[in-house]
Amino acid sequence: MIEIVDHDPGWRDWFTRQGGALRTALGPVAVRIDHIGSTAVPGLAAKPYLDVQVSVASFHPLALYRDPLERLGLRFRADNPELTKRYFREQDGTPRVHVHVRRAGSFSEQLPLLMRDFLREDDASVREYEAVKREIADRCADVPQLYAEEKQPFVWTLVARADAWAQRIGWEPGPSDA
Repeated sequence: MIEIVDHDPGWRDWFTRQGGALRTALGPVAVRIDHIGSTAVPGLAAKPYLDVQVSVASFHPLALYRDPLERLGLRFRADNPELTKRYFREQDGTPRVHVHVRRAGSFSEQLPLLMRDFLREDDASVREYEAVKREIADRCADVPQLYAEEKQPFVWTLVARADAWAQRIGWEPGPSDA
């Protein structure tokens, strides 16, 4: 069931706790640890899931980050179809945490950081994105994959806006969040 809820200021504290645990567990293996996704944008309604991006120098060896993440109770999702990330999820019965491990400096790592930073600066896009998400969630509440697919055209519109913004200001990602 897809549920979009009003922004919760507590999401930032949730990330701070989770990011700190990840930093302690991963040490220098994690080049960056960042709060990404809609819960990272103040004022944006979202699914109440924490998305965290862990940037690593290389996907190999997997055990360098898989083992510490599993010790934290996260489950490796080897069946993830996205080949540009390694994906970990929470244990059943615990709050939803999605950990996206991506190669530092890659397009797939930079894009979520750009989108987050752009949305933090563009209130009109935040309001528009929120309306789109709520409308699609109402139509596709029981089909998560359809929700993601239906959102994609608007997300690519946001990517184009974010790129134009990045070019205008000379955007670079700031320091790691954890």
